[in-house]
Amino acid sequence: MGDKYSYEKAFTIPQPPDSRFEDNSLSAQTLALAAIGWLVGDAERAERYMAMTGLDPDALRNGLADDAVLASILEFLTNYEPDLIKAAEALATTPEEIVAAHQELAQ
Repeated sequence: MGDKYSYEKAFTIPQPPDSRFEDNSLSAQTLALAAIGWLVGDAERAERYMAMTGLDPDALRNGLADDAVLASILEFLTNYEPDLIKAAEALATTPEEIVAAHQELAQ
């Protein structure tokens, strides 16, 4: 009897590009929007973000389509490693992808 699970050919597993945000600002924006949801889920963290940026809740809400505001959220995370790591875990991504998204939005 033959083994129905043996394969004669090797399969190639595609590798992701160095930065999946390099040519896809929508992905960077989507990650930043998800990061806002995570950030405001903790009142102390949200207050720290707003104090550091000078934004109030209305300005944040009105700036959700502005790449500069979205970049500020990711910059806030990248500047404090414990938040960066926690956010990456919560958002099912990596710290490197958050940094790449920040760089894309900050251009």
